[in-house]
Amino acid sequence: MRESSHTAVLGAGVIGASWAALFLASGRSVAVYDPNPEAERLVRDYVETAWPTMTELGLTARGTPDAVSFHANAAEAVDGAGFIQESVPERLPIKHALYAGIEGAMAPGAVLASSASGLTLSQMQGGWGDPSRMILGHPFNPPHLIPLVEVVANERTAPGVLERAEAFYADIGKVTIRLEKEVPGHVANRLQAAVWREAIHLVMEGVASVGDVDKAVWAGPGLRWAAMGPTALFNLGAGPGGLRAFCDHFSDTFNGWWDDLGAPSLTPEVAETLIAGIDAANGGRSQAELAAERDALLTAIRKATGPIR
Repeated sequence: MRESSHTAVLGAGVIGASWAALFLASGRSVAVYDPNPEAERLVRDYVETAWPTMTELGLTARGTPDAVSFHANAAEAVDGAGFIQESVPERLPIKHALYAGIEGAMAPGAVLASSASGLTLSQMQGGWGDPSRMILGHPFNPPHLIPLVEVVANERTAPGVLERAEAFYADIGKVTIRLEKEVPGHVANRLQAAVWREAIHLVMEGVASVGDVDKAVWAGPGLRWAAMGPTALFNLGAGPGGLRAFCDHFSDTFNGWWDDLGAPSLTPEVAETLIAGIDAANGGRSQAELAAERDALLTAIRKATGPIR
């Protein structure tokens, strides 16, 4: 039996349900905890919807959607689990209370990873007597389709715990990056926040509509970013001279653009402008229809890029 063949998912919202689907697809059993009385129905529906897509990606060969159990008590859910993914609401009192309630019930070698996007590992460690087996394992939504997981350990993390988490994530098809220091928002969220800030600025300045700014991303640099990151792409952008030639040629250009970038705030007025803009761009399509379109596109992209990696 593989290490961490039995897992636990704490918190069964969109992120937790997606993790549960992926763990099940990998051939693991999953114990789910969420106080919401609708949690079982929501998770089973989510898994049922996600399963065909994961099958298309070749992720379900080892798994079954039926190896899942549901628990009203978090300590009961983590009992016997080798790997625990925590995705409860990002409020420290909630997380600290959860950790205090499960610490004594965890198996001796179990590892817990938190999906938190807005909290740091140091903040969350306050809920433990001994936080040495906890790391931060932040996914990109939805976790069953987007490979990235950002992992963070610090001086209070026991030796080998981060490596065990990385091995677990690799076994279920994830791609991990290590943060060498804690920073709010981690890496990927800060990058997308920077892009969105300028997208908002362009809309509010009347340069282009919400729909056209979004189109500028998915029909332009977004396609390239699905293949390589910005620095790697710019390294190719100047031909044989590589990044050195690119920087020599475009330093003044980029410095001028950076000086002209906006710094909007997400005020109620700005939010209403964006909401009206996205409603117009969506043309009356429902959230479910949009999510299905997103998942179909992500599946196609992963099928095209996966074997190359």
